[in-house]
Amino acid sequence: MKILYATSEAVPFCKTGGLADVAGSLPSALAAEGAEVAVVLPLYRRVREKFGSQLTFLCYDYVNLAWRHVYCGLFSLEQDGVTWYFLDNEQYFDRPDLYGYMDDGERFGFFSRAVVRMLDHMKFWPDVINCNDWQTALVPIYLKDDGVREERFRSVRTTLTVHNIEYQGRYNPYVLGDLFGLDAGWVDDGTLLMDGDLNLLKGAVLCADAVNAVSPTYANELKLAYFAHRMESVMRQCEYKLSGVLNGIDMDRYDPAKDPSIAVNFSLENMAGKDADKAYLQRLVGLREEAHVPVVAIVSRLVSHKGLDLICEVLHDMMKLPMQLVVLGKGDKKYEEFFHWAAQQYPGRMAVRLDYNEELSMAIYAGADLFLMPSKSEPCGLSQMIAMRYGTVPIVRETGGLKDTVHPYESWRDAGNGFTFANYASNDMLHVIREAVYLYKDYPDAFGRLRRRAMECDFSWARSAGEYLRIYAGVTGQIWPAPEAASVEAEASAVEAAPADGKGAVEPASPEAPHFEEAASAEAAAPVEADTSTEEESASAPAPKKRGPKPGAKSTAKKAPAKKAAVKKAAGETKKKGAAAKEK
Repeated sequence: MKILYATSEAVPFCKTGGLADVAGSLPSALAAEGAEVAVVLPLYRRVREKFGSQLTFLCYDYVNLAWRHVYCGLFSLEQDGVTWYFLDNEQYFDRPDLYGYMDDGERFGFFSRAVVRMLDHMKFWPDVINCNDWQTALVPIYLKDDGVREERFRSVRTTLTVHNIEYQGRYNPYVLGDLFGLDAGWVDDGTLLMDGDLNLLKGAVLCADAVNAVSPTYANELKLAYFAHRMESVMRQCEYKLSGVLNGIDMDRYDPAKDPSIAVNFSLENMAGKDADKAYLQRLVGLREEAHVPVVAIVSRLVSHKGLDLICEVLHDMMKLPMQLVVLGKGDKKYEEFFHWAAQQYPGRMAVRLDYNEELSMAIYAGADLFLMPSKSEPCGLSQMIAMRYGTVPIVRETGGLKDTVHPYESWRDAGNGFTFANYASNDMLHVIREAVYLYKDYPDAFGRLRRRAMECDFSWARSAGEYLRIYAGVTGQIWPAPEAASVEAEASAVEAAPADGKGAVEPASPEAPHFEEAASAEAAAPVEADTSTEEESASAPAPKKRGPKPGAKSTAKKAPAKKAAVKKAAGETKKKGAAAKEK
């Protein structure tokens, strides 16, 4: 299967939010499953400055966008089994920031237009293009528009991943032709029109072959007016093609045992480094070095839907607790001014950095004890996953991906991997913060077990990549995994399950959906006395009339990874020994 992943940002090249983390990790996870994957994103100034020497110039062409005939350069980079493409136009992308310009509509209209028209110059013709948010929302629309005239575009299927429906790409309908080069029919039939505006995200939801939200809970929330930002009727209309696949994180990159960006490495087996990282964080941001006082951290964009209004309402009550608070982020001016003022009221106990600093954020994840995310809405959230990976216990509101990943602490059975509250209410949040702070201070053994369960959670992309591939297979009509690969896996399981004496077979365990709940003894009545062991489940395109592989392109047949090939060989040798071995 050939997948083109279109995104406006991706780690390690450029980042403003969680989309970059997803785009930086998911493609390599898909490639590890045997798919052929490429990623395309704009060649921003910061990408050119940091990675320009590693990029290979492939070619250039001109892209027609309405009345504009615009240059587009194509650069590439091979990394982790993935081909990264960068579309170059200095007029649009040679700027200090990724977003926030008056002509963002034209900039990403060009990007979407170029993704479609530059397919001829990429090393494969994709079976499916995975688009992300409004910045690439025009890709499914352009494919359908071009498909009317060019048959080859009709074979390309599209999926749209909605990371945050709040941002929809809304413009005046009068710019439809002048800005995006589309005819009035797209507005007349209602595809791109909503509340009197052009709505690019709505058009993509209607035109894409599949729509994915970034967590199961968020997929359900998008059908509700409270969360959908007036898109609820559209999402309910497209419910038949809507799914929710939980995001993951790069478990190798975010590994406290070997992360070079933190002061002292640590692991579940040796947590001494966690205390050292806490002391380092306190010195770094100007907090008092008090080992017995929990550090509560916030790493977030300072915007309303992150639940910051709740914090503003009860901050003084929070600071009456025996705790310290560190805040890192930037965003709306009113929140920046509030936190700047608040930090002056609590010197040595509250630190605020109005910035986004990757190095400081990792120091916070590693050094803090508790991580606060009281979001009004949170499609998935990655910060709580990263925090748990570094032994920083999350405090979250039960919404979106926060509800799917954080399960509330239950003292009576010593279970859970964090603290949660359901209602969007400051008193509820304060109650849970108080519970977390006093568990840390009064029941250190129980808090240690809670921290351990949080660190044991499996948030790897491997568990989600298969779900994405099943979505792609559904829209392309392909079988996934390929029959050859499926038979290899079945034979490998049979060989591994066969006992050495050949007298009986071991029944394989039934596969279960990944979850993060803990098995614990009901006898644990008090946190401090709980003594229970827990488990964590843890280039030119094909001709219009005759489709076929491009010269020099990779075969469309899915090849089993080398490991699976070796297993298949072993299975073949085993089968030769007799029918009994084969049946095992």
